[in-house]
Amino acid sequence: MRMLTGIVIDALDVGRMSRFWLDATRARTGGLEVRCVPASGPRTAHKNRLHLDLAGGVEWEAEVARLLGLGARRVDIGQGDVPWDVLADPEGNEFCVLRPGHPGVHADSGLVAICLDVAEQDRYAQSAFWQSQADWHAVEYHDWGVRLRNEPTSTVSLVMGPPAAPKAGRNRLRLEISQPDWEAGEFRDAGGNEFHVTG
Repeated sequence: MRMLTGIVIDALDVGRMSRFWLDATRARTGGLEVRCVPASGPRTAHKNRLHLDLAGGVEWEAEVARLLGLGARRVDIGQGDVPWDVLADPEGNEFCVLRPGHPGVHADSGLVAICLDVAEQDRYAQSAFWQSQADWHAVEYHDWGVRLRNEPTSTVSLVMGPPAAPKAGRNRLRLEISQPDWEAGEFRDAGGNEFHVTG
């Protein structure tokens, strides 16, 4: 049985980035691991095709301030007036803090959404791929995308939807799957996104 076990992040400073993400998520990743590995070089300017959404809760302003204190910074990626705050980790990887009332908030505390860019025409193929590869199940279909969970009450979800950034080199963030009888290495999903398989 293959299992989605976490996210791999390429990092120039593995120790700093590991500490940041442990503190940023408050280790509330529902058994998934955020694992930082040495990067071959600095991040390029293109948008990551995978990012995290964190639920800010009713005190989302204080949560944003806490994350800024950990080393995050505000970034403008053209989001405009939206019900979330866009931040970047110490090495420039974007993530979002969702405000109460956002449709992605399953519970105002403890939620982490793993957001994967998927073009609208690829949405169902990608959903089927990840349901077969990770044994997660679709729980929502909307205009904005598809949400998968490994359990109905899980506070972690995998969200697939547009916009899909053009593929421009190796993804800085990748999903990680454990599969005992596979050879470890990098593979690609139905949309060309890399994912990492551990044996």
